[in-house]
Amino acid sequence: MPRTSRTARLAMPLIAASLLVGGGLSALALGQGTARAAAPAADAGPRAGVGAADDFNGDGYADLVVGAPGGTVSGQAKAGYVVVTYGSKSGLDPAAKKVISRSTSGVPGAATAKQAFGTSFAKGDLDGDGYADLVVGADGKGASAGAVILWGSAAGLTGGARIADHGFAPQAGDFDGDGRTDLALFSGVGSHGDDPVVQKARLWKGPIARSGAPAKTLDFMDKSQWWSYDSDERPDPACAEKPETCVDGPLSVKGPVVPQAVGDIDGDGRADIAVNDYEGDGEWGNSVLYGSPTGFVRGAAPGSRGALGVGDVNGDDYDDLVVGDSRYESRTVVAFGSADGLTAETQKFDQDLPGVPGAEEDGDRFGGAVAVGDVTGDGYADIALGVSGEDVKAVTDAGAVVLVRGGKDGVTGTGAQAFHQDTAGVPGVAEAGDQFGAAVALLDVTGDGRADLGASSVEENARAGALWSLRGTASGLTATGSVAFGPKDVAAPNTAALFGGALR
Repeated sequence: MPRTSRTARLAMPLIAASLLVGGGLSALALGQGTARAAAPAADAGPRAGVGAADDFNGDGYADLVVGAPGGTVSGQAKAGYVVVTYGSKSGLDPAAKKVISRSTSGVPGAATAKQAFGTSFAKGDLDGDGYADLVVGADGKGASAGAVILWGSAAGLTGGARIADHGFAPQAGDFDGDGRTDLALFSGVGSHGDDPVVQKARLWKGPIARSGAPAKTLDFMDKSQWWSYDSDERPDPACAEKPETCVDGPLSVKGPVVPQAVGDIDGDGRADIAVNDYEGDGEWGNSVLYGSPTGFVRGAAPGSRGALGVGDVNGDDYDDLVVGDSRYESRTVVAFGSADGLTAETQKFDQDLPGVPGAEEDGDRFGGAVAVGDVTGDGYADIALGVSGEDVKAVTDAGAVVLVRGGKDGVTGTGAQAFHQDTAGVPGVAEAGDQFGAAVALLDVTGDGRADLGASSVEENARAGALWSLRGTASGLTATGSVAFGPKDVAAPNTAALFGGALR
């Protein structure tokens, strides 16, 4: 019988997505008013409930959020929007959706040019009513315009509340371990030089009221972490009196940081955040912000800036960190969790791992996008890796997604799979510059207890973008019953929308 992981009990989404924008256009006829689907798969049996963190309407199926940060809204270029596609027994259907922008009735704020609404978002039951809520960030000029909370209900997402100022990459989870979903909020950072800078941040204790007010604002960083450039003391007690001077402090974090994934790496029942962080002198690294009742504590993590995912790959009830491709090395690193946080033990692999389809080549971007979730239902998290630079049958940068399996010893190439637009059953045709796999997500949209794949190409149809959904089964992913759709299929703005730029 499948094991039940600590992460599943916490109802944390085991996904991460990354956007790769490059050159090239594609002419696949998606988004012409009719979504393409392959033949439906046989019924997989009774569905299992999914975590409240992913289910906006409480029907037992995870719902997928698709960001389109380049979309033109109310005449404002690159204002951005999101599309919520509701899960069902038969999977995703573009007809069962909600398109949301800052011009949508009930959503606070207004669409403005280059706002990039929908570049990032977080899910979680913020008000404790049993329905997941959605927090949408805007990483462009909209980062200073704040984020928006949309409330879950039996009818799906409704209404909205505005979070002022902190619109960059919000993250949701039970960071203090009290059983309530909290919010970690970040402000965007403009320029930075040789040294790390102060990045404004807030830690909101749940529940969050429908007015958008938290139960309490907690110290963002634990007092043991406080420091400033004005003092040689660490921790620096002066941070309590002058928090605006702190680098790591009650209202700030040493940055810039790019939060990417949430999970419980040290198994203490408190959610942790995996981030890219700026180390100074032009160098980036990764770290983990470990949750505690008194604020985050920073811990080291391997690798350089790249896609990050969190999930229990080896089934020991501690979430592991998956670090994808970076500008320094084209390989994936798995760092294993423990009661003391990430261990020194790591597993490194690339496309030459025995059993993995394809071959390691420069420019493939193997692991340029990362998602972690249990596709087979065996209790071990599997890893979906975007390979957006993969050449398919001599078609340059057509892109692919590779799934590698988790197991008691970590990642294995046994049973690995690769999918692209020339895979039998996958809608579309592989074309130069498609960059299929630019973003990936794993979540159970069919409610059968197995994670399903969402994969995107933001270059499809002159950067309109498109999404593909493939089902998870006991033997892995299947193209049978797969579906693909673009902005026109969901009656959303099409021109250079970058539909699928972020998935969750």
